[in-house]
Amino acid sequence: MSNDAHDASPNTPSASCKINAGPHAAAGPAGKRPAPPCTLVIFGAGGDLTKRLLTPSLYNLTVDGLLDDGMNIIGVNHGERETKAWVDDLGQSLQQFAADKASESNSGKVDEKAWKWLSSRMEYMAGEFETDDVFEALKQRIDKTAHGNAIFYLAVGARFFRPIVERLGKHGLLKEDAQREGNFRRLVIEKPFGTDLASARDLNAHILRHADEQQVYRIDHFLGKDTVQSILAVRFANAMFEPVWRREYIDSVQITASETLGVEGRGKFYEQTGAFRDMLPNHLFQLLAMVALEPPNSFDAEAVRDKKAELFAAMEPLKRDDVVLGQYEKGDAGIAYRDEPDVARDSTTETYAAARVFIDNWRWAGVPFYLRTGKRMTARRTEIAVQLKRVPFLLFRDTPVESLTPNVFTLRIDPAHGTRFDFNVKVPGPAMQIGAVRSAFNYNDFFAERANVGYETLLYDCMLGDETLFQRADSIESSWCAVDGVLHPEGGPLPVHGYPAGSSGPAQADALLARDGRAWRSLQGGD
Repeated sequence: MSNDAHDASPNTPSASCKINAGPHAAAGPAGKRPAPPCTLVIFGAGGDLTKRLLTPSLYNLTVDGLLDDGMNIIGVNHGERETKAWVDDLGQSLQQFAADKASESNSGKVDEKAWKWLSSRMEYMAGEFETDDVFEALKQRIDKTAHGNAIFYLAVGARFFRPIVERLGKHGLLKEDAQREGNFRRLVIEKPFGTDLASARDLNAHILRHADEQQVYRIDHFLGKDTVQSILAVRFANAMFEPVWRREYIDSVQITASETLGVEGRGKFYEQTGAFRDMLPNHLFQLLAMVALEPPNSFDAEAVRDKKAELFAAMEPLKRDDVVLGQYEKGDAGIAYRDEPDVARDSTTETYAAARVFIDNWRWAGVPFYLRTGKRMTARRTEIAVQLKRVPFLLFRDTPVESLTPNVFTLRIDPAHGTRFDFNVKVPGPAMQIGAVRSAFNYNDFFAERANVGYETLLYDCMLGDETLFQRADSIESSWCAVDGVLHPEGGPLPVHGYPAGSSGPAQADALLARDGRAWRSLQGGD
């Protein structure tokens, strides 16, 4: 495993890898067309991201018949290695994912015909990311293809983004050939896209000196989840939701992304990043955007991205009092963060972050959005809970009811997939007594489960040139702008509060909501 590529691995070590065992189809699923032919160049071909996510995703796309016969894959990495050894290593990992029930990859085995089709199109190229020879070799290989299309995927540590992009531009690898109809050259960049506003602006400026904005695909793997993409469908395809999706009816919104695992051997990376930078300005803000953006005129990429940009621009900058940071200490569920490998014994890096966000626009003014994320917490859960305002209690003053349960609509993203609605009904009997009930929808009850790692849609959309699920430069910078005052606060760094491993977070995060007369939703049960 390459440490360089490991920096770019997903921030959820528990991410499941779903492997498709179905037959390799000649055509894709209904309504889907195979992507155009292209050469996919993966920088960081020996890393965790390539092994655990990119290769399984490409395999699933192969099984679904969504890759063209003109598809080629070139893996670039440090160190000499034979193509066969690289391919065999990826194939063994694929077999393990397919057989490992713990990873939810319960398809049993890999379809050998599909893997042979994909692996026969794979080539390994040894080379340093900061020297010219590998880029000249890439240019010669790509220019010789009949299509000339190429996607350059930077599955590497952020320190390599600039030198790779610079050399891609220097050797003309990002230049599209106007003489070839439909010819494209695209650049896929993983997070972290900058570490604050200044670095994000600098990185954007550097990239856009060598590529046009429409060529750049800034990827956030959260947006590859079907349950995240379905948020827009739930909102805009149902007349019952959108009329109340506004400040007049909604009290608050809670967005949670909690994990039971710790840093899992990624201490070196985490020490440089922390939970706030790792999750807030990207993953959680993307979930917030899907919930809060204004209705676009269409699902055209720029129509959706324009609405996201408007929303991020309307975010009020976070202040010290809006944020709580925490670090897990030794508890019943595991060791302390400071005892993890590659972590300083006196580390003040946060493994938990909570924030209160306000959006200053007509729809959401005054409605708090509470965001929290953390490692070594009591439950693994990613969900969005939209709480409606309480109804007047006057009608029930003479009944044996002390309070009414607020109506809460919950979008469950991980590990449960579906929705839940909490509301009140009359308890059977002669007295008017109110009881809280729950109605739930689970995707698996209605739809066949599909093999999905989470990158299939993102890779497929990139090949098609659909940028809907990718971040634009202005949105990236607006997101960092909203949090920059917290990253560089007046009065010194924010305090980092301890919380026991296996708990729901630091007490100060509870106080953040208590000041507003609210409380976090429990992480236990409720599914």
